[in-house]
Amino acid sequence: MNNIIQTASINTKPEQKIAMVAITLHGTELLKKLAVEFDQADIFIPEKFCSQADDYPDSNKPKIIDKPIKSLMADLFAVYDQLVFVFSIGAAVRLMAPFLKSKREDPGVVVIDDCGKFVVPVLSGHIGGANAFASDISSALDATTVFTTASESRQTLAVDILGRELGWVVEAPHSNQVKVAAHVVNDEPIAFIQEAGSKNWWPEGKKLPDNIHLFNDFDACDLSLFSAVLWVTHKDVAESLWTKLDERLIVYRPPATQVVLGIGCDRDTPLESIETAVFHALQEAQLSIDNVSSLASIDKKSDEPGLLSFAEKFRWTINFYTAEELSQVEVPNPSEVVKKYVGTPAVAEAAALLAAHTQMQDLIVEKYKFRGQDDRNATVSIAHDRNR
Repeated sequence: MNNIIQTASINTKPEQKIAMVAITLHGTELLKKLAVEFDQADIFIPEKFCSQADDYPDSNKPKIIDKPIKSLMADLFAVYDQLVFVFSIGAAVRLMAPFLKSKREDPGVVVIDDCGKFVVPVLSGHIGGANAFASDISSALDATTVFTTASESRQTLAVDILGRELGWVVEAPHSNQVKVAAHVVNDEPIAFIQEAGSKNWWPEGKKLPDNIHLFNDFDACDLSLFSAVLWVTHKDVAESLWTKLDERLIVYRPPATQVVLGIGCDRDTPLESIETAVFHALQEAQLSIDNVSSLASIDKKSDEPGLLSFAEKFRWTINFYTAEELSQVEVPNPSEVVKKYVGTPAVAEAAALLAAHTQMQDLIVEKYKFRGQDDRNATVSIAHDRNR
């Protein structure tokens, strides 16, 4: 169909560039806490409060603003993915206005009041990720997030970012996305047809809105009963169907291949080494992080900081198995050395196969080994996920 917009649901860069700016004394003090919680963020404070820099953590000293904040705004918009302003929304809007382009290009912008009571995402809440980032900030400050986007305030689907954590790609003209979003937030009947992809697109334990009706087969759905259709599929969509549904349809494309990563590592292997090992293994298999559905390892690694941080960074669940469970799995590369130390002849391969509910023939990468600069070892196995 002409003019279809096909985009990833959200900015999925592993490390977003964050800038936080304060212009008052109290705002400068507030950012001290965020400088600890978000140590990757660049903090900007006025020159008149430069003495406050001594109280910031050594790992994240603030940058000193020696010019009007208006002069800094162009650079902030050009460089950063998320912007946090500790001053009024009115001031933020006036300062941002000359640099706004579109919701697919603008950074996420979050405003915090001077007392740190309220956190308000004001720009690029969905695609730019400001809503999710505002929630993280609120948790750090024990503040209240003020959502003004209808899907968040009504706790319903946000059609433009649905499946974002699962690597889904949205396929629909912009006009479809706008009109379907309106149908959703107005509580009109919506058909959600899922023929592919993970089922974990809605938070566990949270009630699905009553106007969302689930189907697993497009042909089994009477489209005339619904104001809009959300269709998760790998099938080709005919031009005639787009025309027939006329701005009522959004299609979501999950990654065609879903895999489980089995990971074994030395004690205290850092996040950087685990991440590098995984990226190299995925590259060897011509896959990306969007193809990954979950991680798996031995239960002895359930408190491994680097592994837990890696899973948290990409929002993956980890399945942990006992040595006894892993030892029952047939693998292509059993090791007596591994068995001697952990009680099973394989960790990465066996864990991947167990979590993927499959057998050796579904191993895409048997055993990718990586040694980091700190001399710690990480091993990665990749298996087709037969749960998907």
